[in-house]
Amino acid sequence: METSRTDMFRKLLERDPDNPMVLYSLGNELFKEQKYSEAREYLSRALRNKPDYSVAHRALGRALYELGEDDEARRVFAEGREVAQKNGDLQTVKEIDVFVRRLAKRERGERGEAGA
Repeated sequence: METSRTDMFRKLLERDPDNPMVLYSLGNELFKEQKYSEAREYLSRALRNKPDYSVAHRALGRALYELGEDDEARRVFAEGREVAQKNGDLQTVKEIDVFVRRLAKRERGERGEAGA
């Protein structure tokens, strides 16, 4: 039987429970499986261990967006955008900007794409 990527990252995490890359990777896989609440847990832990991890900010913001936690998503995106700019990670800045616009549309009651 083939091991899923999620299971693989869980096993890696057993060996190194504070590794931000493994925490991010597990959170990202859980996000792909639409397990947003569980993804939020691991992505938050990744950021506690590496606050300048811009892609983890983006992923956590997306999980919060999917959970409808708009205020927290906006805060995480703002923090992540600042980190990404400092890191010179312009692609992440652009991606965060897309989700900030989606949050604004959702606030105005406009229909926007979720999960992109």
